[in-house]
Amino acid sequence: MFEFISGKFTEKSPTHVVVDTGGLGYRVQISLNTFTDINELSEGLLLLQYNVSVDVRSGESRHQLFGFSTNSERELFRLLVTVSGVSSGIAHTILSAFKSGDLQSILLNGDSKSLTTVKGVGPKLAQKVVAELREKLAKSELAGDISESGGNSFRQEALSALTALGFDRGKSVKAINKIMKEQHPESVESLIKSALKQL
Repeated sequence: MFEFISGKFTEKSPTHVVVDTGGLGYRVQISLNTFTDINELSEGLLLLQYNVSVDVRSGESRHQLFGFSTNSERELFRLLVTVSGVSSGIAHTILSAFKSGDLQSILLNGDSKSLTTVKGVGPKLAQKVVAELREKLAKSELAGDISESGGNSFRQEALSALTALGFDRGKSVKAINKIMKEQHPESVESLIKSALKQL
């Protein structure tokens, strides 16, 4: 329904921002990571996700706009809310607790224990999130965009090459992640060669 919003940031906090666009002020919920990205800006663009939640006891509906500074964060939010038991509020809290790349690594590595450090996420829910999203994430385009910190074209090309060679996408992502962190390869070729040694 809503794709993005751009305008002046008339109010900013670690949990929300008010965006003035066309004379209307829109209150947009944001994660701590998005807040960090826009904190120094007086205006800008946020990707949006419109969410409606209904209180089963009172029947009241709550309409909210969630804003994201990166597409990977928005896609992770969309994936998280598909899991039964993960409300938009919990998804928002998870995305405030972890950077997009870190959360993707947690899900791909099956690290449900890390998720339990987030308020509102118990061991059962953490295991459910990992179980349901691990495979979805490994197959999604997001898997090639593990980090926001550059090297993404390397990642994409290396991941495409490895999957074309028949290697499992999830395992390839893990190998690429590890190499990018530890070795900082200077070319796609060196990244692929290093990954092949680990697969």
